[in-house]
Amino acid sequence: MRSAWPEYATVAETMRFTLSMQFARLAIGALATLAAGCVSAVIARGSKVATLATGILLLIAFIPQHIMLWDKFPVWYHLTFLSSLVPLSVLGGQIGRARQTTAAVQA
Repeated sequence: MRSAWPEYATVAETMRFTLSMQFARLAIGALATLAAGCVSAVIARGSKVATLATGILLLIAFIPQHIMLWDKFPVWYHLTFLSSLVPLSVLGGQIGRARQTTAAVQA
């Protein structure tokens, strides 16, 4: 985002993001979490446990980061990001499994 959004690059170091910048960050995080769940499902051959574990591991990894950044963002931002990790990972896993099923049927 820094290279595509000059205003974002200007405030990135101080983390004084506008509301639209915060939403953009959440959207990128959501897409990355969906992708992580999808990839874990593909690698683990459709394992629901793998996609759930991916979400839980992401949550465990990000809680300390958000504690350190607590005063930089509003509470809703932290809660939205953290509470979305497990469900989005599981949803990404469902997408990955569906793609595998479609590919197997077409083969």
